[in-house]
Amino acid sequence: MIIFGTKGYLYQLAILTLVCGGCGNPAAHTLRKRLMKFTLFFVPLFPISTRYATQCTFCGTEQKVTREQAEQLQAQAAGTPGGRPYAQPQQPHQHPGA
Repeated sequence: MIIFGTKGYLYQLAILTLVCGGCGNPAAHTLRKRLMKFTLFFVPLFPISTRYATQCTFCGTEQKVTREQAEQLQAQAAGTPGGRPYAQPQQPHQHPGA
């Protein structure tokens, strides 16, 4: 018997102040990286997908960004005095109703 599957990881890369595309307010946005890894016998082996997104802390709107855009936003956060770049793992992402 072989046991395999996937496990998701959510990393918060930076916090930026941007104008939200959903509500139009200048608010803090978290830049997040979602990583899905293939597991064999509950051991994560290699990544099978990576996605980046920003989420408005005011209204909760999430917007997908490309890897290049995420790198630019992360560099922008590192260059600003108020920006806080970091990569810390959060709880595995759970979809509501899943």
